[in-house]
Amino acid sequence: MDEKPRVLIVDDTPMQLRILAQMLSPMYDVKVAKDGEKGLELAREYGFDLILLDIIMEGMSGFEVLAELKKSDATSRVPVILITAMSAADAAKGMALGAADFITKPFIEEVVKAKARVQIGIGRASACSAPEG
Repeated sequence: MDEKPRVLIVDDTPMQLRILAQMLSPMYDVKVAKDGEKGLELAREYGFDLILLDIIMEGMSGFEVLAELKKSDATSRVPVILITAMSAADAAKGMALGAADFITKPFIEEVVKAKARVQIGIGRASACSAPEG
């Protein structure tokens, strides 16, 4: 695949959206959503290779968005990295709901880029080996 992998960032904090988008946009085609509802809409509309999802948001929480993503055939296989400033227990809850990984705030650019690269690689590899149907 020659086209840039697509990444969706869902966070209700504009500064965090900006920081993450600036980190990832040189390598990826990045779209952003300011709330869970818009994130779900974009996730269903576009084929993303990775979703970065804040846990604590106004309206739908990241946990609720993650549960909805995992229910849909169109989005269930997209790796989701949770964004959290919360406890390890919250990260563990997200992993139990189907998140692939988590990133803690404040962000460390090298960690964000490495985790994104790994999850996109895993997601693309499993998509290539997944049976049709």
